Amino acid sequence: MSSEPRPEGERIAKLLARAGIASRREVERMIAARRIAIGGLIVETPATILKDLTGVTVDGNPVAKPEPTRLYAFNKPTGLITAESDPKGRPTIYTALRNALPKKTPRLMPIGRLDLNTEGLLLLTNDGELKRQMELPSSGIPRTYRARTFGDITQEQLEDLIDGITIDGIHYGSIDANLERRTGRNQWIEVTITEGKNREVRRVLEHLGLQVSRLIRTAYGPFELEDLPRGMAREIRTDELGRFRSWLKRAGGNH
Repeated sequence: MSSEPRPEGERIAKLLARAGIASRREVERMIAARRIAIGGLIVETPATILKDLTGVTVDGNPVAKPEPTRLYAFNKPTGLITAESDPKGRPTIYTALRNALPKKTPRLMPIGRLDLNTEGLLLLTNDGELKRQMELPSSGIPRTYRARTFGDITQEQLEDLIDGITIDGIHYGSIDANLERRTGRNQWIEVTITEGKNREVRRVLEHLGLQVSRLIRTAYGPFELEDLPRGMAREIRTDELGRFRSWLKRAGGNH
């Protein structure tokens, strides 16, 4: 039984994501809205296979060749939304990034999110495909947080989280949690997760009866917040990024 040869190239959504136009999911929405064309013909499906982006336009504008992948670390303050705009008019991370990055910095997309009241390390990239790979739970990239909490908790209770926990029907996988220091009923807890589900750290700690008064992400994979000042950003060195991408490929993050 013969099969047709697989066409050469990659899906247009993947190529546009890599070019930094938008995430794959957003590109699919743009295609549905008939905003993307090839040689003047509207693209009907995100399954369209292309060798490159020659002749592709978005809203009538030619797509530039992809720039080299770049990755930035940003120390997000509380009170900022991880979005390009907010219907309620609240300040976003881009409000702060305009002052934290050089003017010629490429368009950046956040890798994952930090909610309004969570601070610390937020990674941003111009490569939508890298963004997708780093957000996939199957990549198993650890994210580490420090949480200032109030309430009664023991190290034994925290160690039970290594087996995962189910809260309101949502299962959270293995969590590595350790008491750092305690003053009365106040304590700092270091928490490392690999799934990154919505508000995971807060929900798990609150389920254990703790009040979370501060939550700081200190690391995402091998990239650490270190002494990066609040509200400031820095570019990850090319060699650091290269080593990480090699690891990501081995870990299966290119699925």
